[in-house]
Amino acid sequence: MYKLMLVEDEEDVREGILREIDWARHGFEVIETAENGQEAAELFERQVPDVVVTDIRMPFMDGLQLAAWIRQRYEATKIVILTGFDEFEYAQKAVKLHIDEYVLKPYSAQELIDVLAKIKRRIDEEAEEKENVQTLQEHYRRSLPVLREVFLASLVARKLPRREIVEKCRSYDLELAADAYVVSVISMDTGDSEQTDGAAEASLKGSKDTELKRFAVLNIAEEIVEKHRLGRVFLHNDYLVLLTVAGQGTEGEASALKKTLTALEDIRQSIEKYLKFTVTIGVGTVCGELTDVSYSYKDAVLALDYRGILGSNRIICIDDVETRFVEKLRFDELKEHALIRCLKVGTPQEIQETVDGLFHGIGETQVSFKDYQIYLMEMLTAILKAAKDGNVDLDAVLGTDFVPFAELHKFASLQEAKSRILGLCTAIMNSIASQRQYTYKSLVEQAIDYTKSHYHETDISIQKVCSHLHISAGYFSSIFKKEAKMTFVSYLMHIRMEAAKELLRTTDLKAFEIAERVGYAEPNYFSFSFRKHVGVSPKEYRSAAMEGHRG
Repeated sequence: MYKLMLVEDEEDVREGILREIDWARHGFEVIETAENGQEAAELFERQVPDVVVTDIRMPFMDGLQLAAWIRQRYEATKIVILTGFDEFEYAQKAVKLHIDEYVLKPYSAQELIDVLAKIKRRIDEEAEEKENVQTLQEHYRRSLPVLREVFLASLVARKLPRREIVEKCRSYDLELAADAYVVSVISMDTGDSEQTDGAAEASLKGSKDTELKRFAVLNIAEEIVEKHRLGRVFLHNDYLVLLTVAGQGTEGEASALKKTLTALEDIRQSIEKYLKFTVTIGVGTVCGELTDVSYSYKDAVLALDYRGILGSNRIICIDDVETRFVEKLRFDELKEHALIRCLKVGTPQEIQETVDGLFHGIGETQVSFKDYQIYLMEMLTAILKAAKDGNVDLDAVLGTDFVPFAELHKFASLQEAKSRILGLCTAIMNSIASQRQYTYKSLVEQAIDYTKSHYHETDISIQKVCSHLHISAGYFSSIFKKEAKMTFVSYLMHIRMEAAKELLRTTDLKAFEIAERVGYAEPNYFSFSFRKHVGVSPKEYRSAAMEGHRG
């Protein structure tokens, strides 16, 4: 259903059009009607229509002026001009306005329906063109290898939500469900690469050689990984990354690592034999969840650091060089993002659930006290960062005796730590919410003060107010409507009408003088707007006010 605005100054014509056409049947909903272009422009703020049907000859702002106003701001809106024979040549001169259709007067309801059907087909075709399934599918098919590689890179670069992983695997036709995963990184040994001297040309040649070598390594690795049915190989951060995906139900962690090491040794030997240079390979920890492979990747990169001690041209497993607990606490990006989001825009229930999740299972996990302290420190750092972003006065909210990291040594138990962190989060969340509400109110109050001081200016607009406040119109519109319970255009109209009524009651100023004082450049449009919003003309309102005063 497309939204339509009808702009026609003759009431009987306007009502006739509305009555004679079954709009819903033809795919349209009439969301607004207006008696002239000026009123139509004011109504655009409420709902932007897909189609505007407008007469040409109207007071205050004619159809072509309205069309120019629309084209400047709402390019996608279709415009249908209603015009008489004597106006047609004049209307045709407006081709630069890109009028979509003309309907010549006198016209029947069927003629207007036929034109609107053409408009609807055009909008449908434009939408279909943008969403052309066949074209998109072909483009998607060609882009799929790149999309897969970008997704795999993001999978090892940071912890992704399980739902996102499942959706991407389905979309990209990736079978990654398994019992165990290992990430390995293959790095070319620079000492064995060809050295180039000085000149820019030699430097460029060296860069191209490096890329060619990396591509050659990729080809060998893909062939061997395919032979071993091991998983996926892709490039990321100058490394060749192997993601081992050990099959469901049959592979244990030890078996996954054994198969990985066998394939990696095959890759290392093949590169040295066929490409005549060497690589060093870092192998991360084995994990049981796809959401945790970013940890394995970081461990694999860390394993490469031991190349300086153990030498190059070898495979280095992180588990061989570092004594590690079976499971470590990880305050990853996903946890940090969830906590900060909750502090900024969450509810008390959400903050309770988030903190419960952060502390879940710690008591049953084999971790060192040092790792536990670091985990709490990372959590506290994220909380303080959110407080800083939200302009929270920590002294006012938590007291001047609050010393952030000294708190870590005061927790006598896990439950006490959790309770204290929850209290801290709740206080900061409430402070941020209060600050945001104060900011909203302050902005709206500033807008109201500015509007009250400038409503008499004919060029005052939502854009001018936003420019004064240094905020975007979209953001301002939403908070103004939320706080003031009306749109800015409605508010501006309200204070102008109240000012006009006051002047009519207390002065002898003529209507055109009052119009000028309340921001109307066109006196007749002031009278039109006054009657529309007050119910009587300015003259009638003044007479009634005088009668009431005498009475």
